[in-house]
Amino acid sequence: MRKTFLPFSPPSISEEEIAAVVDTLRTDWITTGPKTREFETVFCEYIGAPSALALNSCTGALHVALAALGIGPGDEVITTPMTFVSTANVIHQVGATPILADVEPDTLNIDPIQVAARITPRTKALLPVHYGGHPADMAPLLALAKAHNLFVIEDAAHAMPATYEGQRIGTLGDFTAFSFYATKNLTTAEGGMLTANPDRIQDARLWSLHGMNRDAWKRYSAEGSWYYEVVVPGFKYNMTDIQASIGMVQLKRLESFQQRRREIVAQYNAAFSQMPEVQPPTARPNVEHAWHLYVLRLHLDRLTINRSQFIEELKERNIGTSVHFIPVHLHPFYRETCGWMPEDFPVAYGEYQRTISLPLHPRLSVEDVNDVIEAVQDVITHYRC
Repeated sequence: MRKTFLPFSPPSISEEEIAAVVDTLRTDWITTGPKTREFETVFCEYIGAPSALALNSCTGALHVALAALGIGPGDEVITTPMTFVSTANVIHQVGATPILADVEPDTLNIDPIQVAARITPRTKALLPVHYGGHPADMAPLLALAKAHNLFVIEDAAHAMPATYEGQRIGTLGDFTAFSFYATKNLTTAEGGMLTANPDRIQDARLWSLHGMNRDAWKRYSAEGSWYYEVVVPGFKYNMTDIQASIGMVQLKRLESFQQRRREIVAQYNAAFSQMPEVQPPTARPNVEHAWHLYVLRLHLDRLTINRSQFIEELKERNIGTSVHFIPVHLHPFYRETCGWMPEDFPVAYGEYQRTISLPLHPRLSVEDVNDVIEAVQDVITHYRC
């Protein structure tokens, strides 16, 4: 058994990121400034998006996108129960109503058939989440949006870098929001990015910094002016140059990160496909999976323990894990506010009870991955029916 604890998903930070932060700290710009703008530019080039806005989180990016599109009281936004609650929270925060559509059993992404059944005259937007890094089935969702004159805001917190039908995620919907949280494929410690066409990004930029028509860099540089006007009741979601300096180095390293993630996934798949007690994750042939998460599903009818006990057994074997996610409709706020019951979204509810996210990050060695596989096998050996 492994002698030291294996963390679930630590960041991969090199001396180059540290040097980039130190360089920023030695300049006059540590908040939003030239490095943030440079990060937006290089990110656009990588994704192929026409324009981008760097922000302090994916949550902030989603909130800004909804506000910039004028979505508010009386409107409905359709999203998935299989996501972190911030996806639904921001819909509430603009005064709109979240409407949940159940997920597809294979990818755990929002089911376009379920979405179609929930569109009403009050629906203003679809908010798909690219679960675990596997793109949602965007073609039917975009077709529904076109047919009903709806906006599409993509939650791509897990999907950097992923492709759908050969197109990068970040180039399909009206807005796409990315996360650079500490556990993500690319990190800025905390941070996010919003992509869209230039006019939409210009609107979003106003909302992202108090609704001011000049940001700090423009006001306090040699070319700037002290005068500004507030044109919308905006938020405080700007990224700093400290974060952006990390992000630019991470972006240069991203391809090597992804190659290592794919190697780990191949090692996991080869092992777990031979174990009838578990189900490896799906990767459809028309996508490039970002492999942010490796979500293993337990066949509980073949085991004498439940998912929570399985996690505890792995912890005793020094393997860190997580669960993605507690579905939105199970949280007390949403149960009480929306009246949702666990069985209202049966696929999400059923799959949630048997999912475990295993360690998946570039710092894992071949031996680390073997330790995870051996621990899973050992638990199965002890508790199979």
